[in-house]
Amino acid sequence: MVELSKKISKLVGKTNAEYGLIKEGDKVLVGFSGGKDSTTLLHSLKHLQRVAPFKFEFKAVTVTYGMGEQVQFLADHCKEHGIEHEIVDTQIFELAGEKIRKNSSFCSFFSRMRRGYLYTTAQEQGYNKLALGHHLDDAMESFFMNFLYNGALRSMPPIYKAENGLEVIRPLIFCRERQLRAFAQTNEISVIGDEACPAMRFDIKMPHARAKTKELLEKMEEENPQMFISMKAAFNNIQTSTFFQKEFLDNYEEA
Repeated sequence: MVELSKKISKLVGKTNAEYGLIKEGDKVLVGFSGGKDSTTLLHSLKHLQRVAPFKFEFKAVTVTYGMGEQVQFLADHCKEHGIEHEIVDTQIFELAGEKIRKNSSFCSFFSRMRRGYLYTTAQEQGYNKLALGHHLDDAMESFFMNFLYNGALRSMPPIYKAENGLEVIRPLIFCRERQLRAFAQTNEISVIGDEACPAMRFDIKMPHARAKTKELLEKMEEENPQMFISMKAAFNNIQTSTFFQKEFLDNYEEA
């Protein structure tokens, strides 16, 4: 029996109640890479299943890249804890070698392809929601990367509807990464780290923007320990009329 901290279970329950992520009768597919994030997500949903006043079902799905990954221990972990699990084998790794130019960043390609297989599996098997293990640090990094490098103000919402109609949910979005790391360490759960990233096997540039953004946020939090709390509140307090989008300025002039 794993021990889920009260803080994580409380955050997941509060997020679910506030945003209606999982409801009565939902069938949820969970992307399970075997990392600390998706492992915590699985056990958070298992806990929610026990305590929630509604019934829902979920299944873990591990997408392999076709590079000889050893993932049987993930299946064993799920079996030990009574979690339904499926391995979807693909040839994404081989396809990447054909499709991606040398010295290009492969991260978005692998992420996109993996997400596509999860979408397809969910639709083919009648699941109406896909749960991903993104946390608050991911959301913050995404926001600052878009802000600093892509000229956009966007992040990771707790729930959104994909173009295919599937609802994508992030039950851990208000949890900190260090909480998820502590969960795996406390329970002595073997997890997969960055060493399993398929991009490591190519002659490519690594995602320096993300590393730099992570380093920037660490420095900012050292100077302002309340920064993540403030930014979390800011994501719920977006004043669109103060930006430069023409539609808002036109509405302002008409008023």
